[in-house]
Amino acid sequence: MVKTFNFFKRKPGLSVDDFRNYWLNEHAAIIRAIPVLRKYVASITLPSAYRNREPLYDGISEAWFDDETVIRATADSAPRRAAHADDAKFVDMSKAGSIIVDEIIQKEGTPADGAVKMFSLLTRKPGTNVSAFQTYWRTNHGPLAAKIPQVRRYVQCHVRPSSYDEGRTPRYDGVAELWFDNFDSVRDSGNTEEYRAVKIDEPKFLALPFPFIIASEHRIV
Repeated sequence: MVKTFNFFKRKPGLSVDDFRNYWLNEHAAIIRAIPVLRKYVASITLPSAYRNREPLYDGISEAWFDDETVIRATADSAPRRAAHADDAKFVDMSKAGSIIVDEIIQKEGTPADGAVKMFSLLTRKPGTNVSAFQTYWRTNHGPLAAKIPQVRRYVQCHVRPSSYDEGRTPRYDGVAELWFDNFDSVRDSGNTEEYRAVKIDEPKFLALPFPFIIASEHRIV
């Protein structure tokens, strides 16, 4: 299967609570009516992200399909048109974006109930081609991050080659997804030797700094 990410910022004037409630209730009902959708997860940015600043995104959706052909062939179907039209009721469409990715599992695991999920939104280092970026991330950097003791599950999401056709530039080159038991575990991981090894390695292939979001998962489909 392939997966799409959608990056959501709430509509101006809409409260954080109303954004979340609408997404997980009204919008979720519309999402469930898309027959070709194999899985859909809404990840809601944690409340702690709002203490000192406005986070980059209020949430990130992940939608799984059989293949990229299905995504494109059903883009104009009535259920997907209805979902897209409903986005505008709670999402700031001027800040929304999406990418299509393939998943590579670097650390298998089943996070416990109440786990939190970190999304690192990655762009390759200037001058690094896409293939070299993906290879280094998969074979060199990935195994380093997988060693962080607090990480329960780690999935790399590599943007599909078609996203670069005709000179296009996707919003990100990849997304790293890491699950932790709780927010304290995220903080504790930053004090480990394994985490320090990851930070030392990042400038070799990434544009720095990169944004990240810490969220709670909600399975819709």
